[in-house]
Amino acid sequence: MPKKISVEHLRTGMFLHGLCGAWTQHPFWRTKFVIKDQDQIRQIIDSGITEVLIDADKGLDVQAPPAAPPPAPGVPQAAPRTPAAAPPQAGTPAGRDGPTSMSEELKRATKICAHASRAVSAMFREARMGNAISSEVAGALVDEISSSVMRNPGALISMARLKTVDDYTYMHSVAVCALMVALSRQLGLTDKETRDAGMAGLMHDLGKAMMPPAVLNKPGKLTDEEFRIIKTHPERGHQILVEGGGANDVVLDVCLHHHEKVDGSGYPHGLTDEKISVYAKMGAVCDVYDAITSNRPYKAGWDPAESLRKMTEWSKGHFDLRVFQGFVKSVGIYPTGSLVRLSSGRLAVVVEQSRESLLKPIVRAFYSTKSKVYLTPELIDLSRGSVAEKIAGVEDPVAWGLKDLEKFWMS
Repeated sequence: MPKKISVEHLRTGMFLHGLCGAWTQHPFWRTKFVIKDQDQIRQIIDSGITEVLIDADKGLDVQAPPAAPPPAPGVPQAAPRTPAAAPPQAGTPAGRDGPTSMSEELKRATKICAHASRAVSAMFREARMGNAISSEVAGALVDEISSSVMRNPGALISMARLKTVDDYTYMHSVAVCALMVALSRQLGLTDKETRDAGMAGLMHDLGKAMMPPAVLNKPGKLTDEEFRIIKTHPERGHQILVEGGGANDVVLDVCLHHHEKVDGSGYPHGLTDEKISVYAKMGAVCDVYDAITSNRPYKAGWDPAESLRKMTEWSKGHFDLRVFQGFVKSVGIYPTGSLVRLSSGRLAVVVEQSRESLLKPIVRAFYSTKSKVYLTPELIDLSRGSVAEKIAGVEDPVAWGLKDLEKFWMS
């Protein structure tokens, strides 16, 4: 039976059942394993965790302390120590404490993204080795991502777009998870349905673990044969999840069908509108949006607002209209990170969505199109009645020679 002990009592040979604290604190993606060396103990202590759960039935127990000598006659005994309140268990959703500002949530989202990338990388590695994916670890990851989205959806979704060549595949899974949670909330799904959708987003590309790296990471257009190979990833991922057990029907469905299109031109089964579940339709929208807004080895990502415009053009044959409209509402007509031109002629980057209007987000103006010089950045809430500025249009950062827009919306 698991019991809680202080980290100072850890020793090799113990079976670690759980780490007391938020999963973002600890250095391991698994929380159940036999401690094999002192280095693992040091990593736990260095992470700041003070207590853990061990299972003495599966490993060593705490060494019994030497018996204390009996108290001397007439010497009063110390009162028993009152135990401190236990910190939350690993995997418990943390921070569901109401809406937060973009700047505050970005600090949390940065930490979550860094840990999530390592965790998803480990999951893909387990899949390649033929091992089952830990539903406990994946569930904890979904809970943390969901908590961040509930506090401020723009923060983690925007952070997850900032991928590197090395972590693209893993962070894409994290981003689609966050987008699925935000879309589920917009569509009015229940907590359980939202969690299922988030889990499906996290697992939707698991089949890419089995794709040849040279094809998956090719910095250019795929040949017909290479594309045929990549198109097998939904079925490979579905097979991994079925064989591993533990994945529910929603996760299996989205993994298999997130590349289907309502006009029947998708893959792997060419399903038409009425034969595609709402979850798979959600997965299709979220998958495409993150893919086209993210930088890739062979092309820069499109501006978020421009991406929505492109997706609107495709929506008739590709996406379910109701789902796509819900998606636009969940990320905003001008999503965080979009470059816009204001009526004054200044360029601004969208920092956060306004609760008042999808057309009037909070922006940071930083560049004059008239004098072509950088300005002292100014934060403007376009939804305020006293503000005369309006968005005049969406701009292409490349056309203006602008790079690193992140520094303006992340400030």
